[in-house]
Amino acid sequence: MAITAKDVQELRKSTGAGMMDAKKALTEADGDFEAAVQILREKGLAKAAIRADRDNTEGLVVVVEDDNAAAMVHLKSETDFSAKNEEFVSLANDIAAAVLVEGAGAADAFQARVDDLKLNIKENIELGLAVRYEKSDDYVIDAYLHGGGRAGVLIEAEGVDDETLHEIALHVAFGKPKYLSRDDVPAEDVEKERVALLEITKSEGKPEAAWDKIVEGRVNSWFSESVLLEQGVFGDKETVAAKIGSGSIKRFALAMVG
Repeated sequence: MAITAKDVQELRKSTGAGMMDAKKALTEADGDFEAAVQILREKGLAKAAIRADRDNTEGLVVVVEDDNAAAMVHLKSETDFSAKNEEFVSLANDIAAAVLVEGAGAADAFQARVDDLKLNIKENIELGLAVRYEKSDDYVIDAYLHGGGRAGVLIEAEGVDDETLHEIALHVAFGKPKYLSRDDVPAEDVEKERVALLEITKSEGKPEAAWDKIVEGRVNSWFSESVLLEQGVFGDKETVAAKIGSGSIKRFALAMVG
């Protein structure tokens, strides 16, 4: 019986098995789907779907660059031990190398290897962030890897010198901003925070006439924690916006283990 890619994909989706394992099982079962499922179960390969619900807060961040671009990839695992596995490290580096040359979409081609590794080391292995910044004469890029792969930063700016931009990249790993500017924060998130802060203010017994002013101050403090341009560099008083002066940060990406 002819085995199609659709058959293999359906078996993978049903069992969580890797691509090659699913194909081999279908071949062995002569295309019989239920028999292939049983073969995978007997070999202990039909368990990946269960693992998908488990936390994978460990892993490895890889940052690479060449004359044309910089790329960053985050491969997630459940344990630090697995993140140091030779096969795991090799896969993360291979994905990063492909993303550097071809762009973030190149990471999709590695899904079968991710699935196979998930089965081999029996953990919820998952590809997290994959991003590539192309270098140009107009913008300056800094690529920073922290803690041997615990965190990575890509940042792109205009009118900012290399030294200052590198300092800001280090700060991003320190300050963990979620957004570049206030304009990037979803309006519904701001409103949700405002409502929560109002309730906190009310519970503290503050005078009603002062509620609006107090809440506005607290919302501004929330922005200063979440927005890169409003954060104090390494927690100091000077903000990132002040640090870069007339320059501008175009975008940044942060990947963190944990």
